[in-house]
Amino acid sequence: MIQTLQQYMQFPFVRYALIVGTLIALCSSLLGVTLVLKRFSFIGDGLSHVAFGAIAIAGVLNISDDMLFVMPFTVFCAILLLRTGRNARVKGDAAIAMISVGALAVGYLLLNLFPTSSNLSGDVCSTLFGSTSILTLTQAEVWLCAVLSLAVVVLFVLFYNKLFAVTFDEDFARAVGTRVEAYNLLIAVVIAVIIVLAMNLVGSLLISALIIFPALSAMRLFKSFRGVTVCAAILSVACAVSGMLISIVGGTPVGSTIVAVDIAVFAVCALIERVRG
Repeated sequence: MIQTLQQYMQFPFVRYALIVGTLIALCSSLLGVTLVLKRFSFIGDGLSHVAFGAIAIAGVLNISDDMLFVMPFTVFCAILLLRTGRNARVKGDAAIAMISVGALAVGYLLLNLFPTSSNLSGDVCSTLFGSTSILTLTQAEVWLCAVLSLAVVVLFVLFYNKLFAVTFDEDFARAVGTRVEAYNLLIAVVIAVIIVLAMNLVGSLLISALIIFPALSAMRLFKSFRGVTVCAAILSVACAVSGMLISIVGGTPVGSTIVAVDIAVFAVCALIERVRG
């Protein structure tokens, strides 16, 4: 197995995939802790469905670089979701369900009405559950992912204290002068960026796993916000790299393999917590 991995590592596309996968896993874990604690875990799933709808629209419009359309569209829907969730008539969970299901349905309808290829089922399946496109990344796409990931990490470090305050007690943070709405908006926008980056890695239906599982696993081991965040980042990167290596060697789907590793790690962490009492 080691010899096989050494042979694969000689190819640039494998190294590109590992780099992008590591960066995406790191960014997902940092904001994942905040989303889990704020009871916003489902927002990742909702925005992933929005991204699927945006990809369908980009395909119908024959946009060659769909990232230029999918990224702004998903960010716009994240802002809309945040605003709609504060509406007294449409609560947060209902707004997420409404936008996510609507985008998923419209996207699939457009793909059926205006098919862009003869293999519609294959295109939809690869978009929903991930595809081998993570192994066909160009150097420009790797640089784009690296720049966006660096921006996410820098924003998280710079506003760490504010995000901490907003995560645990919005009322107190607002009372001491923190612009809670602005930081909630920042969280929504950053999550939208992460989801668009992760589409090629695990697919739109499995993105929530990258956000939720590392945070929940870390919470089984640590109790402080900083400890959970650091542990979640380490576990997320380790699971992503392990899942991709297993997928490359075993020929299994990349996204599903990464999620399976995340589930196994969560089970181990839960067992450790139970043993520790």
